[in-house]
Amino acid sequence: MFSNLLLLWSISQDLYITGLTHDEPKEQSWKNQNLYSVPLDLDVRLRRLDLSNNFIRQLHTLALPYLEQLDLSSNQLDLISEDAFEDLDRLEELNLSRNALNLDVGSNGKALRSISQLKSLDISMNDLSDDAVELYLRNKSSLDQLKMTGNVLTRLSHNLFKESKGLRAITIDNNQISVIEQGTFEPLRHLEMLNLSRNNLVHICDFKLRQVKYLNLSRNSVEFFVTREDDQLYRLEILDLSHNKLLYFPIVPKLNNLRYLHLQNNLVGALNSEATMVSEANNLYSEITSEKTVKNDLHYNWRQMPLIYIDLSYNHFRSFPLETLSRLTSLETLNFSFNCLQNITWNIRNDDVSGFRRQLFFPSLKYLNLQSNGLSYISPLFLKALTQIETLNLQDNSVQPCASIDQSQEIHLNTSCVAIGLLRTLKHLNLKENHIKILHPNTFLKTSLVSLNLAGNPHIVVRGDAFEGVQKTLQSLIISEINMTSSDLSLPCMPVLAQLNISNNHLDVIPSSLSCSPLREIDIRNNHFVSLNNSLILALSVRLNLMYISGNHFNCCDSRWLVIAHELKMKLPDVNDTVCFTSDITIAMTEYLKKPSGYCLFHTKAQEVHFGTMVIIVLFVTVLSTVLIILTRKVCCTQRSFIV
Repeated sequence: MFSNLLLLWSISQDLYITGLTHDEPKEQSWKNQNLYSVPLDLDVRLRRLDLSNNFIRQLHTLALPYLEQLDLSSNQLDLISEDAFEDLDRLEELNLSRNALNLDVGSNGKALRSISQLKSLDISMNDLSDDAVELYLRNKSSLDQLKMTGNVLTRLSHNLFKESKGLRAITIDNNQISVIEQGTFEPLRHLEMLNLSRNNLVHICDFKLRQVKYLNLSRNSVEFFVTREDDQLYRLEILDLSHNKLLYFPIVPKLNNLRYLHLQNNLVGALNSEATMVSEANNLYSEITSEKTVKNDLHYNWRQMPLIYIDLSYNHFRSFPLETLSRLTSLETLNFSFNCLQNITWNIRNDDVSGFRRQLFFPSLKYLNLQSNGLSYISPLFLKALTQIETLNLQDNSVQPCASIDQSQEIHLNTSCVAIGLLRTLKHLNLKENHIKILHPNTFLKTSLVSLNLAGNPHIVVRGDAFEGVQKTLQSLIISEINMTSSDLSLPCMPVLAQLNISNNHLDVIPSSLSCSPLREIDIRNNHFVSLNNSLILALSVRLNLMYISGNHFNCCDSRWLVIAHELKMKLPDVNDTVCFTSDITIAMTEYLKKPSGYCLFHTKAQEVHFGTMVIIVLFVTVLSTVLIILTRKVCCTQRSFIV
């Protein structure tokens, strides 16, 4: 027994010595404590220490042998003594962002050089120059992650990371970098993530970073992105070139893993045509690389890409680049919003062999955003090419949906309307703000619509049977802001409709046909409702749990429906902004719900008194009239007898 106790005591002592006791204080935070110096009574067993958001200006020796994470961000630190980190043998993460480390670079550099096991370093927002950063990164062979956001770097030299070749993630955004020397990033064989956004880069002439998976070059002034042709596989998966000055599609590596390409907010498409843009991009490659014999083929390279997402919004396209984008056979999401399209025509080259017009396809495209382009015509051939489309956003265009057409008419359709019925797989359609004049019967027939947005078409006329064919599939319907009255609104029974928005119209009655819909949410704001059908609300209450009601002219004394909704715990998010009226006063709905009968009691009694008074007056007038008639007749009879 004694030997067992001795063994347990020995183990507990070892655990205590190595800092692994159960009562070990692993973390301590002094964040936002208005400190001007590091506290002196820190527990030597600490592993994580947070001293951020204070006023510490100088850092002296820290005797914390087990410390692994130290956060000194957002202080006024300008001097770190040379021996400050000498006892921090286990320190792996150091955050020195938002300080003044540019002021005493010599001493600070020596201090940082003593931390040889550091894996993560953040020196962002310190107003650091190129030379200062180079000094701070010495003896950092273990460094895995580096953040240098918001400094004043202008040039990245090949010496910058020569002692940090294990880096996997580098963030140098929001600096003033205009030059990157050859050999700066290439030796970093483990580098996977590189963020160079918000700098002054203009040209990427010879992209060689085969190891990088994520590259962010957004918000620079990049005019072109060129990769030299070779047979090496690039691991690049995400490329962000948004908010630049690109005139051409980027010339990406021939062999790549690129899946996400961000090109929004550029000048792509500003040239006259797709053919011109592709030709000039190929010529640019030859000019930059000085390779006359080996020519770039942008279309061939794009066919190799396993791209599933591309964002081309906010560019200058006046025609849709059919041939280029159709090469992306894996493409699932295409954002083409906020461009300059007016028509999407089937303007492609004929087949070289047969001479007939080729039929291209977008075999994987599921989501297409064409919002805010000014579109009025979309070729039926283009619509037929969208064989897997599920979501189509046409908001803020001038699209007029066609009436339902026969199969024999589809290919020869040559009108200005858009044949929505050709999109057999379509589930979600947004036609908001298109100045639609008429919604014909069977407009959406043969589609698979689950959600439909027709809001913001104030002059629309909805013909009978407009929802024929989709009334059994529609789950969400938005018909707000279309100047519709109750006599205009005729909805069929929709057995799966869960969300309905009829706000901002001139409605005073909810269609009784909705009683067969499993509505979970309804929006009736800003209409002309005075009351709602009690039995309808009761029928809908089985599923309905969210209703928006503000902006109507409800009658307090005819609000049994509201009491029902309240008692059933239905959510009314805007009830605080809703009022009701009696003949005398306006009452906030929240006040009315506290005593629903109280506010109308006096009103009801007054009505009863008023009614009783009226009855008495009517009876009095009737009796008086009868008496007068009788007297008049008697007088008349007496006079006649006298004359006789």
